[in-house]
Amino acid sequence: MKKTYIDVNGKSIPCHTLDALVIGSGCAGFNAADWLYDLGVTDVAMVTEDINCGTSRNTGSDKQTYYKLSLSSSENDSVMDMCHSLFEGKSVNGDTALSEAACSVRSFIKLVNLGVPFPTNDYGEFVGYMTDHDSHRRATSVGPLTSKYMTEALQKSVERKNIPIFDKTFIIKLICKEGKVLGALGIDKTKLMEETHGLTFFACSNIVMATGGPAGIYYDSVYPVCHKGMSSVAIEAGAGCANLQEWQYGLASVDFRWNVSGTYQQVIPRYISIDEEGREYEFLNDYFQNPADAVNNVFKKGYQWPFDSAKIQGSSIIDLIIYNETVNKNRKVYMDFRREPSALTDGFDILSEEAYTYLENSDALIPTPIKRLEKMNPKAIELYRSHGIDLFTEPLRVAVCAQHNNGGVAVDSNWQSDIDGLYVAGEAAGTFGVYRPGGSALNSTQVGSLRAAEAIALKYRNGFVNHIEEADISLLCRDAIEFVLSMGDGKNYLEEIKDLTDIYAKRMSAVAAHIRIPSEMEKLMADITEELSDLFARYKDADICNIINLYRLKDVLVTQKAVLSAMVKTANEAGSRGGSVVSEEKITDSAIFSVTADGNGSCDDKIFVTHMKNGVVSTDLTDIRPIPRTDMWFENVWNQYNKKWNIN
Repeated sequence: MKKTYIDVNGKSIPCHTLDALVIGSGCAGFNAADWLYDLGVTDVAMVTEDINCGTSRNTGSDKQTYYKLSLSSSENDSVMDMCHSLFEGKSVNGDTALSEAACSVRSFIKLVNLGVPFPTNDYGEFVGYMTDHDSHRRATSVGPLTSKYMTEALQKSVERKNIPIFDKTFIIKLICKEGKVLGALGIDKTKLMEETHGLTFFACSNIVMATGGPAGIYYDSVYPVCHKGMSSVAIEAGAGCANLQEWQYGLASVDFRWNVSGTYQQVIPRYISIDEEGREYEFLNDYFQNPADAVNNVFKKGYQWPFDSAKIQGSSIIDLIIYNETVNKNRKVYMDFRREPSALTDGFDILSEEAYTYLENSDALIPTPIKRLEKMNPKAIELYRSHGIDLFTEPLRVAVCAQHNNGGVAVDSNWQSDIDGLYVAGEAAGTFGVYRPGGSALNSTQVGSLRAAEAIALKYRNGFVNHIEEADISLLCRDAIEFVLSMGDGKNYLEEIKDLTDIYAKRMSAVAAHIRIPSEMEKLMADITEELSDLFARYKDADICNIINLYRLKDVLVTQKAVLSAMVKTANEAGSRGGSVVSEEKITDSAIFSVTADGNGSCDDKIFVTHMKNGVVSTDLTDIRPIPRTDMWFENVWNQYNKKWNIN
């Protein structure tokens, strides 16, 4: 890596020139850097806003799942079987599905060899279990913090190779010219008070963007508070985005953000809501004529955790009811593990055979949800206790929250965007469609970053040379540089910027989450467009300490605008599907049990592609790429592989 300085308006701004840059420090980011180095691209560095933040390191569930090809003798599985499981999620490209299946074992075994303790039986088989939207026992786990273990193991590998990591550095712009990436502009947050306000150039022809999902666009969110995402830099650079409208929503705690799936639901807690006067309601009893329906649907939420429009008169009715309590009635909703739901006060005979058998087999037909949870999953209790919440003594506040964006930047089978040299891996990449098997996101972080690293390594192995002019770098960033340099001892707008961010995040949660109101989404998109039109002009007199929050607000608004474009288009073309219900009417008490999924299925073989050009967003439909027909004749593949990698 070469370090020089570029003069801009009399200020010397450092410029780091290298072969490849990885943006982000989660599972995908660390894996990309690690693979690049192993594949011969050793002039690589990572840049991250905060190495200890991000979803990979700070999120999980009762039993966080890693989805992979089955490796146990009891399962008949194949790469093509797994490919079809991913492809059948609707609006999914066949080539990325095939790659995620084909590279699954290679990626998984790497993690095992790095020390991630995925369990095996006495003979070394990686036993598994079945997850949502799947028909095989491909899922495995190391407990609530699977992705944290992965991140830490990959980080150690990167550190052993002495790969440079620029921590506390916030990327504000991707530098592109004529459809090719030239680098990135960032701000070193530790140098805000210096003459250049921490501005830093990274000059490179290959970037792997692994910034995670756009967590900051929703107020009701299970993403860790420290993770926001930075999808807007790719959107503003002109990268096309695929299926931004497809999200996974589900019940989560809000004081400490965590999925309340699995055993949290299967122990059948009591649900209560509290109104503005402090009155308490065991509200599910007000919606179900038969109390058995309430508790049995709560049980199902354990393994049908994501909101699903196909299950809105089944387990997902619970999500609709809680939305009505929190959004329409402005109440706070809690899961109470301390007391039995009133439907179970006379015992467990009211339960369905499925729920009863599950508790019986778990030796958990015992009084009170907390005792059942303690019996089946004590780590789930300890997790909350470690964050100051004691489920033995207090209820757990919950809401229906955004959890994962199935869409993202559109990529090809090498995880390259439509900007040459810009690769996107992890949740920032849009490789999933309407549905995805639970845990497949973790597999995607590893496969996507591997494929990107291989593609970059092949370039250099075949004689690729960087040609980047420093004059281009500074010229293409001049507006951003001049704005940052103009700031100094100005006004403090931190609270105003935060309030504005929250206002738009709350509006997204109210009208553009699992309940989507087209007219309100169009109004919100228009308001965001107006907000963006003079955003930086309004804060030109801000103190430099405001700069990161200001760019963060811009990221939220730009990403919301793109997501809303995709949502409005999908609402008009496809109606309700997957994780969303489209309804122009307010869904209140009397309407909940009459809601239907009106999706027509006409767009299941289409990708919704969103572009931004000169601040204007548009979403169009394109056909999915089919599953490739591959040559499986060994001699042919062997010769092609040797030629591709210059193996003599």
